[in-house]
Amino acid sequence: MRTERAVPIDYDVLVQADRVHSALYTDPVIFDEEMEKIFHNGWVFVGHDSEIPGPGDYVTRQIGYQPVIMSRGKDGRVHVVRNRCAHRGNKVCSRESGNSKVFACPYHGWVYDLDGSLLDTPQADGYGAGFDKSAHGMVPAAQVEVYRGFVFASLNHSGMTLDEHLGRARELLDRCCDLSPEGELDLTAGWLKHRFKANWKMLPENDCDGYHVDFTHSSFMSATDSQAIDLIQSGAEPVVRDWGNGHIEIDFGVAYRKRGNPFEWFGRVSASKLPNYVKAMEAHYGKEKANEMFCGGPPHAIIFPNLFLGELNVVFYYPVSAGECVQLYTPMLLKGAPEVNQRAIHQTEGAVGPGSFLIPEDVVIAERNQAGLAAQQPEWMDLSRGLHREYQQDGLTVSHMSDETVNRAFYRRYKTAMQRDLRAVT
Repeated sequence: MRTERAVPIDYDVLVQADRVHSALYTDPVIFDEEMEKIFHNGWVFVGHDSEIPGPGDYVTRQIGYQPVIMSRGKDGRVHVVRNRCAHRGNKVCSRESGNSKVFACPYHGWVYDLDGSLLDTPQADGYGAGFDKSAHGMVPAAQVEVYRGFVFASLNHSGMTLDEHLGRARELLDRCCDLSPEGELDLTAGWLKHRFKANWKMLPENDCDGYHVDFTHSSFMSATDSQAIDLIQSGAEPVVRDWGNGHIEIDFGVAYRKRGNPFEWFGRVSASKLPNYVKAMEAHYGKEKANEMFCGGPPHAIIFPNLFLGELNVVFYYPVSAGECVQLYTPMLLKGAPEVNQRAIHQTEGAVGPGSFLIPEDVVIAERNQAGLAAQQPEWMDLSRGLHREYQQDGLTVSHMSDETVNRAFYRRYKTAMQRDLRAVT
């Protein structure tokens, strides 16, 4: 149930060009509006079609406050329906994943097809001849689209197509998929979950923040022979880039390509260790294009609002409350590249596993951030870093790796979403 406020929230005041108000991270009324306007009425990442390869395969997920089921229909189509029985509201499916010909409510036995349409009601004579099954299905998402395996949905209606939402950031998803010699990803290694006692927006902010690395991750930087240190010390520094619509990136690839060393992004592994992968990529793309990808690597980017392409990890977020969220990780496996995938799994373990270098530090910093907001002064979160040195490149705003260009871009899209009048949606 949404918390109402007598006076509408003025997001022009709360989200300014170089700062945002700390209430965005703590106010439960604002959180309720985020769930409604961003998660229930906008495009969000739900899952990947490799998780549901065959008819009847399904996974259960959460979009905002609402539980959903993502399934593969008998016709091969991907469906996203609300995980709620149309009879008395029972949650129909409680397993995280599985395969089923139908969905059956455990309360009164109503049976639904994979697309949510009602198939059967036990003891049907109790409803009479006028009962309309077509009006009593599990309610589907208003929009469901798949781009290169990534499944996005809008529960109500976003007011735009997925193509319009992604815009030029489709290139980020393309860069992931094109690293496979088959052009496809496989996200079936399982999802590792971390619960943060912090506002959900702190996660995408941090994931594309290049300013904190030397400090938050100083132990990692000093204890490992990191290629990131070499990039900075060599002067071939990464940049941050605003792709529009809230999609943002730290582009390490521009620095890797400048240095021209294949697989430097992959722990400096020698190409001789990946002979079958190199051969398959060169056969598919040609030597020149393949070498360009070997040098540049995958993106490090956010697809607004809840998807993080973390190089060889795919990550997404569940908001829980104004002060809590869940982050889920899986290795980004490349179809047709077992040599790469084996190493990718080990990299994920080292980066985001329970005993890893990076994620424990990010959790602690996010939770310290949330705890610090209990001190009510100063009221504002400063996002001004780098305003004076942004520049345009290929029609996109770019700046130094440590600049808050990406934070400002995220909040411009956030403000647009939060100022949307849902009464105008048809």
